[in-house]
Amino acid sequence: MARSSNKSEQKSLFTADLIVPDCRDAFRKLNPKELIRNPVMFTTAIVAVLLTVLLLVGQDSLATGFKLQLVIWLWLTVLFGTFAEALAEGRGKAQAASLRATKADLTAKRLKGHGESYENVAASALKLGDVVLVQTGDLIPSDGEVVSGVASVNEAAITGESAPVIREAGGDRSAVTAGTRVISDEIRVRVTVNPGQGFLDRMIALVEGAERQKTPNEIALTLLLVGLTIIFLIAVGTIPSFASYAGGAIPVAILAALLITLIPTTIAALLSAIGIAGMDRLVRFNVLAKSGRAVEAAGDIDVLLLDKTGTITVGDRQATEFRPVGGTTPVQLAQAALLASLADETPEGRSIVLLAREGFNQSVDALPANAEVIPFTAQTRISGVTIDGSTIQKGAVDSVLKANPGLGSTPVANELRRITDEIARAGGTPLAVAKDGKLLGAIFLKDIVKAGIRERFGELRQMGIRTVMITGDNPLTAASIAAEAGVDDFLAQATPEDKLALIRKEQQGGRLVAMCGDGTNDAPALAQADVGVAMNTGTQAAREAGNMVDLDSDPTKLIEVVGLGKQLLMTRGALTTFSVANDVAKYFAIIPAMFVALYPGLGILNVMGLATPESAILSAIIFNALIIPCLVPLALRGVTYRPIGAGPLLARNLAIYGLGGLIAPFVGIKLIDLAVNGLGLA
Repeated sequence: MARSSNKSEQKSLFTADLIVPDCRDAFRKLNPKELIRNPVMFTTAIVAVLLTVLLLVGQDSLATGFKLQLVIWLWLTVLFGTFAEALAEGRGKAQAASLRATKADLTAKRLKGHGESYENVAASALKLGDVVLVQTGDLIPSDGEVVSGVASVNEAAITGESAPVIREAGGDRSAVTAGTRVISDEIRVRVTVNPGQGFLDRMIALVEGAERQKTPNEIALTLLLVGLTIIFLIAVGTIPSFASYAGGAIPVAILAALLITLIPTTIAALLSAIGIAGMDRLVRFNVLAKSGRAVEAAGDIDVLLLDKTGTITVGDRQATEFRPVGGTTPVQLAQAALLASLADETPEGRSIVLLAREGFNQSVDALPANAEVIPFTAQTRISGVTIDGSTIQKGAVDSVLKANPGLGSTPVANELRRITDEIARAGGTPLAVAKDGKLLGAIFLKDIVKAGIRERFGELRQMGIRTVMITGDNPLTAASIAAEAGVDDFLAQATPEDKLALIRKEQQGGRLVAMCGDGTNDAPALAQADVGVAMNTGTQAAREAGNMVDLDSDPTKLIEVVGLGKQLLMTRGALTTFSVANDVAKYFAIIPAMFVALYPGLGILNVMGLATPESAILSAIIFNALIIPCLVPLALRGVTYRPIGAGPLLARNLAIYGLGGLIAPFVGIKLIDLAVNGLGLA
């Protein structure tokens, strides 16, 4: 889906429905209150105003037509800069409009007290803590947590993915989003946000750019551009005294033209658009970044923490084999495992039932009425059932042995440990089965590593990023999966405290850390990580803790998020390099043209062979304006990122954008000079 959305982005970059309103916004951004946020463009506008006044006054030796052309191109330079920002914002506004349509006219069935009766109210009237009933065909009216029931939900309005997802009370699949539709069954949802503060509201504000703040890198680069502008302003201000000393004078319009070609107008015009487009690319990739800082941090990540299940493996472990011990037959083990798993609605539990039925002809469909289910808890790590006074337990090997004192040192327990070690070394997860204090055997749950994941980790290694797999499995199983997947390191039997400690340890070493998570127990680590990607299917606590939310709930997307962050940083760096190189080349056009009358020896710098001083100045100003819209598509789409080392990457970008920035003005200004003289404009 991400690739198709990128293709549509390229096709729709300059469609009429975007261009027309963006042209209006470009003029609106000429408002000094708007323009002053970009000091370089503000300076260019001041110079354009000054030359406009001088054109009307007309008290210098320059031809009116020449000054008129300078004024026009200076104003176009400013307009091209405001248009680049308006175009970047416009694509976000178009997406925000579709999100508003999703949110409009939502109604809710608000439950009265603790009963089954409800009242129909507008979604905007819901308050924090209200409980609403959502039935088949209803739109979920507000962000919330499922407190009872289970239902299939179509989240296409948010994610673009038409396949329904399951939302149920408890666990890590309880969060629901306003505007999504229940397509089967019914659920009761507790509202977790106040009106106007929901997920869609924040997303709309972010994609419109209304809440976008400049990132630290942007601020630093803006300060650099302001500093360069001040330096060149002072330098140009001293030129009249030098000209007077040489016995001549330089018109103000020429000095103004020199200033505009000296200051970094190109990158200043595109800087805001690059940042807005970077966040917009994430949104189009169905990842919502809560701040531009998070996007930039993603580009500088050193360590990537990834959950094993659902990220490195396909997610649902499948029972593939029953391994009996102590004289137990495979059929007896299958029968006990089936009874212990009938009430287990997890994918692993269902796969155990399926293996017992299909592989061992077990036909029990339901537990008897007198059966007492033993629910799984994080503390015991055991589930099972008690039937007619007989207890069957299923769970982690150490937990089952601990729950049955006296089994730990028996020959059967040693046999079980040997079998479970074999399972772990094979990359599987062993579950022990016991009945009335007697060990029956182990269940082999197989983790399937995702196709191509090893190659993707290889790409991350080329980027200089270290990958760490996090899992609750025992060290043997973790080591096997880690080796098969190709990760650099792993953390086994991980608790929330272990994850948090690992992140802090890496950060204390000066490294930036990214991780993804979906549960409440992931919230501390998501909040601590420099880039915390929360799954949209996860709990409200996880979504609040992370600084990014993946609307598709695809943990592997964290790898693409890193690539998009690097693309943003590369785009900004590449266009800054191009802009600086551009300015150096422009000096060879305008400086000889300005001073050749005072210092004829400077004519040797006219390496472009420009026809006249007037045409040279006009050509440089025209090129200075036109290069901005030429670079807008690159600023919005981003520089293509390839996972290669920092050294080759720097050399590649310097060759393309540094050398290209030097060559482009020589070619462009010369061609414009030929056109200007051919048309008799100078």
